[in-house]
Amino acid sequence: MTHMIELLMALTFTAPPAWHTRPPSSNMRFAEFVIPRVQSDTEDAELVIFYFGAGGGGDVEANVERWIGQVQQPDGSPSKSKAKRAERTINGLKVTTIDVSGTYTAEMRPGATEHYNKPGYRLCAAFVDTSNGAYYIKLTGPAKTVGAAQPDYEKFLSSLKFN
Repeated sequence: MTHMIELLMALTFTAPPAWHTRPPSSNMRFAEFVIPRVQSDTEDAELVIFYFGAGGGGDVEANVERWIGQVQQPDGSPSKSKAKRAERTINGLKVTTIDVSGTYTAEMRPGATEHYNKPGYRLCAAFVDTSNGAYYIKLTGPAKTVGAAQPDYEKFLSSLKFN
């Protein structure tokens, strides 16, 4: 019986009113949001929450390295030296965050050979450790839009709960 209850438990959160929900584009995506761009940007930002089940998706270090590796610096310096990493506890959940700006070069789809080439982007990501496996939160978009959304992103992270 306890096992059944654990399967029903999930990450909960409160999304800011300015964020627009969209249907997850794959079964690996727990939730997706579009964050409207600021006037000077040409694209919206997006926030995606990934969940792969207990034991899926890799540990915190593998994900931090992958996220940092998805951003290149215009001067060729390593993104690792520019990334801001923090760890905190939010409503009993251990959360590790990364914040790095530069040229966003992630794969367009998992395993794809095509990569994004988005200069002036910012990636903010969070590894959320729960008793049912990790949730992975990734906010990407033009740096100005992500910067403008930062207060809402912090409120969103503060609202995370696992029940």
